[in-house]
Order: sequence, then structure tokens, then C-alpha cells
Amino acid sequence: MDQIRTTLLTSRRHLLLAGASFAAWGYLPKFARAADQRDPRLIVVILRGALDGLATVAPIGDPDYAGLHGAIALAADGPHPALPLDAFFALHPSMPEFARMVRDKQAAVIHAVATPYRERSHFDGQDVLESGFAGPGRVQSGWLNRALEVLPRGPRVSGALAVGPTAPLVLRGAAPTVGWAPVTLPQADDDTAMRLVDLYAHRDPALASALSQGLKLEKVAFGDDMKSKPGGNQIAAMRQVARGAAKLMAADDGPRIAALAFDGWDTHANEGGAVGRLAQLLSGLDGALAEFESGLGAHWRDTVIVVATEFGRTAKINGTQGTDHGTGTIALLAGGAVKGGRVIADWPTLKMASLYQGRDLAPTTDLRAVFKGVLADHLGVSERALSNSVFPESAAVKPMKGLVA
Repeated sequence: MDQIRTTLLTSRRHLLLAGASFAAWGYLPKFARAADQRDPRLIVVILRGALDGLATVAPIGDPDYAGLHGAIALAADGPHPALPLDAFFALHPSMPEFARMVRDKQAAVIHAVATPYRERSHFDGQDVLESGFAGPGRVQSGWLNRALEVLPRGPRVSGALAVGPTAPLVLRGAAPTVGWAPVTLPQADDDTAMRLVDLYAHRDPALASALSQGLKLEKVAFGDDMKSKPGGNQIAAMRQVARGAAKLMAADDGPRIAALAFDGWDTHANEGGAVGRLAQLLSGLDGALAEFESGLGAHWRDTVIVVATEFGRTAKINGTQGTDHGTGTIALLAGGAVKGGRVIADWPTLKMASLYQGRDLAPTTDLRAVFKGVLADHLGVSERALSNSVFPESAAVKPMKGLVA
């Protein structure tokens, strides 16, 4: 009985929060339509656990790659060949949708990137990645939230969407945001839900109102075909989250900016090569990007998605067919507004003398330069605001130019 009562109370709180979020939509910050009549959207996807960039976008043209990555190295031939991006780099075969976007010049890779963080703690690395500061523990707000505060204002309703049970640090701060947590448990059918609304209308009008508004928000995000089903897996979950977020962002009065995080990228053991654990994760990410593309519809042309992780993994595999915490990795860009069709890299080589601390891909690009370039060219944030407010004390890191078409 106690367990049932606790569940009901938890559900009640969830519905109240959902309803409050839905009602708060109209009070979110506004920013102006761009001068060229674009209606830009920005989505930041955090991969928590440290993505193996060398296994995702493999430098198959580097003579030292195959020897270092051993059994999990990708190859241009064989039963599961990597997908060529150019003469030097190839993409993991589990990402055919992203490969298509690259061919369509709507996606790009930035290789050998890293935040300023040079240790190997997930907690601190994620703090630096999302806070935008050069070191961990500096602040409890994120660079994307601070970017919201310096956006030009205008008549168009907008705002930021934090996807997940808690808002990612990158989107926490003074600027108001709306949270949406996809419900993964089987949902009540519409008839049952309406009966509950009618019941609470007589006994608890406040809860009835919140329940009704929460159902509306869920309807927009999921639709009739998006009710959670038993037996779902991580791949399906990634796609479902992206599909719901895309529907919310496609609405004329919906959010223009969103942040979400996918967990589970810490591949110390059994990482696999073209097949295996990493392949499953990358397939989920690939599907999520495709869901954003289809769900955003015509707004895809004005969209940039940035995919980033806290740090990379070692160049050499370990004794359990995995990789340990490293440094240099990749960032991915996707969207119709991306100047794509390329891999951007100041390649340091994988020679032993070139590896960072003799073990990692050496970073040659500051990840903040990528973020700054997107915020400047896509949303119009000034370089002064980027250096002083969004990424404090980062004047030496210049925005990367030419990332947005």
C-alpha cells in the first residue's frame, strides 16, 4: 500500500510540473528573426561517458591507426566496411544517415577537438564541457543558458527546451527554460486519461488543470503513434527522445533551442569494432539525427545540431578490447544550415611522438571555438559576448568560421 501511495504522489508531482511547464511556454524569452528571414534552431547533444572519436570517424589513412586500435579498428573493406568521408577519414558503418547528410553537405565532422580540460574524470570533464569555463567547479550555469541571455530580442516567441528528468548543466542558469522528460513507462489510453481529468475536475481542480495541460504537451511531443511500448531498447529510446523534441521544436510557437544528453559512452571493455557495443550506441545516435531531420520538416534547413562529448579515449586499445579515458575526440555538426560535406581537422598524426602524454589523440582544436562559431554565425551572438559572458576568459579562443552555410 505504501508503495502504491508513493507512486501516486510521485505521479501527481510529475503532472503538476508538466502542466506548469506547458503553461509557462508563453513566458519564455523571445528573440528576433534573423535579418535574412531565417528562423534558426540550435540543438546541443551531449554524449556522456567520452566518445571514442577514433572509432567513430576513423583516420584510416593514418599508417599508425590500425596498429593502435587493433581488433576494433575500422577498415575500408571487409564484412562491415567503414563509410568513406574523404580519402583519409571514414565513418563507422552504424551511421549511414549521418553519412548521407555529409554527402548532401548537411553534416560535418571536426576532428582532434577537446575542451581545455586535460584530466580524466568524467564528472569534471562534463562540468567543463557544459559550463563553458576552463576548469571544473567554477559555476552552476551552462554556456548555452548564458547564450540565451545575450541573444537579440524580438517579437517571435521562443525559448529553450531542456530534455530529460533534469536539465543538463549546459542549459541551467538565469535564463528561463522549459523541461520535458519523455515518459518511458507504458501510458494510459486516452479514455482513461480523460476519465482522470473528469474525476479530478470535481475533487482537485488544480491537478485537473495540470493533468490536462500535461497531456497536451505530451500529445504535441509524442502524438498518437508515440506511446511508449514495453521492451524498448537504447536505440529506440534515443530515436523516441529526438522525435518528441523535434515535434516540439517544429511548432511555430515552440522552442528554438534545445539541449539533451545521451549516457553510456564509457567503453572500457568490449567496445567492438564495426559491430558491438559502440556500434549499437552509434546506431541510436544516427537514428536520433534522422528523427530530428524528419520531425523538424521545413525547419531543418535553418537547424544546426552540435554533438559533443567530455573527452576522447586512448589511441591504443586495452586488454579488455576497449579504450580508456583519453583527450582528443570529435564533434559532429548536422542540419540544413550546416556548411557540410567535409571533415575539418588539423591532423596531429598518431605517431607515438605526437600522441598526447604518449597515449591519446592530441587535440589541435578547442571545442569552444566550434561552439562559438555556431553561436556567432547561426544565432548572431557577438564575439565580445562570447568571450566575456558565454565562455568567460576565453578571448584567445576565436570562433571557428565557416561552419554555417
